Amino acid sequence: MEQENMQTMQRYDPDLLLASLIGKLNLKNDAALSRALEVSPPVISKIRHRRLPVTASLLIRMHEVSALTIAELRQLMGDRRGKFRISDKHFKPREAVAKN
Repeated sequence: MEQENMQTMQRYDPDLLLASLIGKLNLKNDAALSRALEVSPPVISKIRHRRLPVTASLLIRMHEVSALTIAELRQLMGDRRGKFRISDKHFKPREAVAKN
């Protein structure tokens, strides 16, 4: 049973997300995907090598070009969070953040 839980539990895997998008859009490679998403090729490379996270704006762009829902895209990359928490620093003016 424990092994079954391990198999069903997926981890963050941007490779699956990128490969799925390449397949869905009938593209040849990461360079073609970067053109479709209107981002530079190094962005795709950094995501694939886990040096850069998939940002909200990129996730929205992936949704726009693929017609996959945000939930489907999150599922593909292994994001299972039910809620997103944003730090209160995101809503403070710059000078208030600098004083803290």
